[in-house]
Parts: sequence; structure tokens; C-alpha cells
Amino acid sequence: MTRSMTAFAHQNARLDMGVLSWEIRSVNHRHLDLVMRLPKTLRMLEPLARDTVRAQIHRGKIECQLHFQSSPQSQQIEINTVLVEQLTQATHKIGTLSAPLASINPLELMQWPGVLTEPPLDLDALQGTAMTLFKKTLDELLKHRKREGQQLEQLIQKRLTAIDAIVAIQHEHRPDILKAWQQKIYQRLTGLHNELDPHRLEQEITLLASKSDVAEELDRLSTHTNEVRHTMKQAGPIGRRLDFLMQELNREANTLSSKSLSTATSLDAVELKVLIEQIREQVQNIE
Repeated sequence: MTRSMTAFAHQNARLDMGVLSWEIRSVNHRHLDLVMRLPKTLRMLEPLARDTVRAQIHRGKIECQLHFQSSPQSQQIEINTVLVEQLTQATHKIGTLSAPLASINPLELMQWPGVLTEPPLDLDALQGTAMTLFKKTLDELLKHRKREGQQLEQLIQKRLTAIDAIVAIQHEHRPDILKAWQQKIYQRLTGLHNELDPHRLEQEITLLASKSDVAEELDRLSTHTNEVRHTMKQAGPIGRRLDFLMQELNREANTLSSKSLSTATSLDAVELKVLIEQIREQVQNIE
């Protein structure tokens, strides 16, 4: 199955405690590179979130970011009155044992650890909701990757069809090209017939024509395009396999160009290289 490595997904959920929001971005990468950005109160979710991603994505740079905006109710400050009374009594007691102290500054008192507290969050509920929302966001990301992958496959299929058409034309014209080339060589060497053994000359021309024949290259081009189509139907990551096949296609196109016996073949070889490069650029986006 063809899946793109480029996608974006966003989901949020509103709770009594506040608002949770996940963003997942995915871009091209040779391997799987996971980046997690979570608030301190929910950082314990990172291992589980990483395992969830690894179970479904194999390539790409994945950036997952979780935001939590607490509600005004959960941000209300509470005063630890018991601690304040203890601190006040301790201050007065110290004053009776030494020189009288100045009156207590409330702002300084508020800075004492534990004097001001916030209502405790229900971390179990918050973590559970965050993971449920993460899986929903990841599902959305996978749908986007799949949808874009299908579009990439259509573009690749179109160019594979163009490659097959060029190969078919070359197959059709190959006998005529070889025949015309042999006749051209014979005409050039007509003046040397008296000095060369005609039988030997014919053997050499036949051998040279055999070495210049591109039948094998054309057959391998067809084999590789069929393999590309087959690979795009497979489950799991296929990008590296497709990238390898692009190298093989380009190798055959280069050989076709070097063995060309006609201008038409040379032009077709150039067009093949253009089509293969266009496919290769799209393959870089495939997981």
C-alpha cells in the first residue's frame, strides 16, 4: 500500500480540568525519527505514545506535541491556612526570644513553600483522555498519509505507462533500426571489399550489431515497471524498495542511451530518464 510520509493532524478535547490539544506533523525521513513535546504533568505518557506510533509508522520524521490549558476553576489558588497560622505563631515566638520583629509581610509569606496551592488534577482521567485523543489524532494522520499516498501512486502509474509506451515503440522499431544500421555500415565499407574478406566483414558487423542490440535492456525496463506496480500493492513500508527500483530503471535507460544506433532511440532514452527522475522524486515521499 502506498502511503505518503507527509501529513498533519490536529485534535482537541474539552474537559472540566481544561482543554487538551494534540498536533502531529509528519515529513520525509530516511528512518523513523520521533520527537515528543509534552507538558511536565503529562510527560509520563511519552513511552506509551512512542510505542503507539512505532506500531503503525515505519518511516518519516514525526513531531507530536501535546498542549494542556487548564480551566479557570482548576487555576484557583487556595491558601493553606493551617501553615500560615503555624508560620505566624513561629514568628511571634521568635520575637519573644529576641528583639521584636517587624510585622510579617504577606507577600513574603506567600512565597513560603506550601502556603499557596492549586486544586489537584485528576491525573488518571487526564492521562486516559490524552491517550485516547492521541490515538484519534494518529488515526487522522494515517488517513492523510494514505490519501496522499494514493495520489502519489496515480502520478507514478501515469509515468510507468509512459515508460511502457516508449519501450513498446523501441521493441517495434528495433529490427528496422538494426537493419538500417547494418546497411549503412556496408555502404561505408563498399570501397574496402577488395581488401577485406567479405565473410569476415559480415561476421564482424553481425557481432557488433549483437553488442548494440537493446532487446535485453528493453525487457528489463518492462520487468522493473511491473515490479514497481507489484511493490505498490504490498503492505508495509515500500519506499526503499521503490527507490532501489528507480536506480535499476535509470541504469537500463543509461545503457539504452549508450548503445543507441539512432537519433530516435537516443531521444527516447532521454525521455525515459526524465520520467524515471520524476518518479524518483515522488518515491522520496513514500513510506
